[in-house]
Amino acid sequence: MPAFVLDASVTLAWCFQDEAAPWSDGLLLSLRTGDRAQVPAHWPVEVSSAFSSAFRRKRATLDEVRGFWDDIAQLPIEIEPPLTPIAAKGVLDLAIQYGLTPYNAVYLDLALRLSLPLASLDSALCKAASAAGVALL
Repeated sequence: MPAFVLDASVTLAWCFQDEAAPWSDGLLLSLRTGDRAQVPAHWPVEVSSAFSSAFRRKRATLDEVRGFWDDIAQLPIEIEPPLTPIAAKGVLDLAIQYGLTPYNAVYLDLALRLSLPLASLDSALCKAASAAGVALL
C-alpha cells in the first residue's frame, strides 16, 4: 500500500542538485527502503516535460535526463489510471476551490481519496492541502 502521494516537484528535486534538500532526499531513501508512493496518471508526462525543458536549457544532457528516468523506474511508484470525466469534474472543483491548476489539484484529489499524506515542494499545493486537511510530509 502506498505511504504517500508524490508530486513532480519532489521527483525533480531528486534529479537536480540545485533543487535537492535533506527532506526530499529522505523521501527518496524511504522509497528505496520499503515505502511506496502513489502518483496521478499525468505525473510521467509532467516529469518528462520538466526533463525536456532542462535539456533544452542545457541544464542536463540527454543522457542525464534519460538516466533520471532509469533511476526513477526502479522506485516503487504506483501510477493511478487516468481520470474519468466525472472524476475530472471533481478535480476541477478542487482547483477552483483552492486556487490551483488542475495539474496540481489532481495530487490533492489523490491524497484526499486515498487518505494519504502529500509530498510536495509546491507552496500553493501545500497551502491547499493544509486547508483541505491533508497531512504534508
